[in-house]
Amino acid sequence: MAYELPSLPYDYKALEPAISQSTLEFHHDKHHAAYVSKYNDAVKGTELDSKPIDEVIKAIARDPNQAGLFNNAAQAWNHTFYWHCMKPDGGGTPTGELMTKIEADFGSFDLFVEAFKTAGATQFGSGWAWLVLDGDTLKVTKTLNADNPLTSEQIPLLTMDVWEHAYYLDYQNKRPAYIDDFLAKLVNWDFVAENFAAA
Repeated sequence: MAYELPSLPYDYKALEPAISQSTLEFHHDKHHAAYVSKYNDAVKGTELDSKPIDEVIKAIARDPNQAGLFNNAAQAWNHTFYWHCMKPDGGGTPTGELMTKIEADFGSFDLFVEAFKTAGATQFGSGWAWLVLDGDTLKVTKTLNADNPLTSEQIPLLTMDVWEHAYYLDYQNKRPAYIDDFLAKLVNWDFVAENFAAA
């Protein structure tokens, strides 16, 4: 039961100018596709082949002998989640229960934005910034390389990829500018709200 590379939920040009067609073509068609292919090759013919990828990630996360498989599994999952965290003409602010919860747990939406920007900007090297539900509390976290909140019993609601291949063609070394544009122009708050409601 191979894990399939999902199509992007929008056209390659849909996120321009914040994220270019070239970035999405390289990021989705090359990087994401490679993670999916390597994951499928690794689990083919094993007892993990029939399990959902999120269950595989949780099962092998702390096994040092499965580090290669974990990296490809988690990166395949992370990227699929990341594509849905963005939409054309996104950004702005959430509404409803999600906004109420953000204001309650962070003090204000602006304080959430500040925390999320800091997480993304201070993740040394490659990784991800996340908005998660940890028990009953919203938190901003960051993870190194392929790691994700599924391995910490947290529920991911939003992620931002801060690996260089996510932004370098468009922003070069200006990661903070990419982070600003992600929050102001790209975030799909409808998707985040759906994740929050489902949690």
